[in-house]
Parts: sequence; structure tokens; C-alpha cells
Amino acid sequence: MAGVDPTGMPEARTKLFELMAKQDITDLLHRYCRGVDRLDMELVRSCYHPDATDSHGTFHGSVEEYLEWSERLLRRYTATLHTLSNILIEIGPIAGTGEAPVRWARSEAYGVAYHRTGGGEPELNLTVGFRFIDDLSSRDGGPWLIQRRVATTEWVHEQQYRPVDPRFRQGRRDRSDPLYSDRPDQ
Repeated sequence: MAGVDPTGMPEARTKLFELMAKQDITDLLHRYCRGVDRLDMELVRSCYHPDATDSHGTFHGSVEEYLEWSERLLRRYTATLHTLSNILIEIGPIAGTGEAPVRWARSEAYGVAYHRTGGGEPELNLTVGFRFIDDLSSRDGGPWLIQRRVATTEWVHEQQYRPVDPRFRQGRRDRSDPLYSDRPDQ
């Protein structure tokens, strides 16, 4: 039948689903970065399936182990800023049958992470080029979450610390950050 894909959905509906899935996954990747930069480990946790794994630098293990490891490292810094670009997402076919279908996807996101430590040595003031290679899934029609992450380090650049002018409003690494506190709905 013309205009129908193997899942039985018209092509336009399939394309719309893929676009929505790609946007959901992109939003997930951005929420992860927000959680890391605000030290909001619950937000970071919400980006993963409970049985997910992460290989991140020298770390390889479960999501719970990763959260503990990464928070300990992140607290060394006064501030971090993770940015993503070149996000490529491939949506796979439905896996599984019956009442528990699973949609899966693979994403690759290039990023740059800035790490700043007030008065710190250059090794604590770094800019790191990285990639996140994620296998994601949507189980039983639920949200897209990371099932497996591999983070690669592409390059590292050390910098000298320069304090921010105290007249500037600075971001905070907790719930007092303007993101959480300066909301029109409060």
C-alpha cells in the first residue's frame, strides 16, 4: 500500500513521531547538562533508566555509581558549563512484541565543558572537548531515557583563573540559581 510504512502508520505520521522523538531526546540531553551544571543530581538521575550504565572518563559502572562519582568530581569546581552541539539522533525500529514494546535510538552529541575553580591551579580551570554517544530507549510508551552512555574525551585545555567582576550576577550551583528562584509563576 503506497504511503504506509511497515509499522502501519502513514509516512507523515511516522516522520512526525521521529521529529518529536528527536526533540524529546535533545531536551533530555540539555536537561542532563543543566543538572550537571546546577549540581542537581536528581535531574541528572531523571535522564537515565534505573538499570543504565555510563562510561565516562575513568569511570565505568551503573548510573547510581556514576552519580556518586560525578558529584564528587563536580564539587571540586566553583562552576561548570556544559554546552552541546552537532547532535545527531537515529531513531530505530520498535523492539519487542506484545504489551511491552521498546523504541530505541542512538545519539551522538559533541560538547565543550568549561570547569572553573576560583583561585585554583590551571588543572582545575579546564575546557574539555567531548562527545556523548548514547543508546536511549522509550519503554512501554514512556519517556526517552539513556540506557547506555559512552563519553569520549577529544581534547583538554588548561587555563589561568580570572575572577568574575563582582558587579555581575553569577549563576549558583544549587536551588538559589535564578533558573529556580526568579520565576513568574512563584
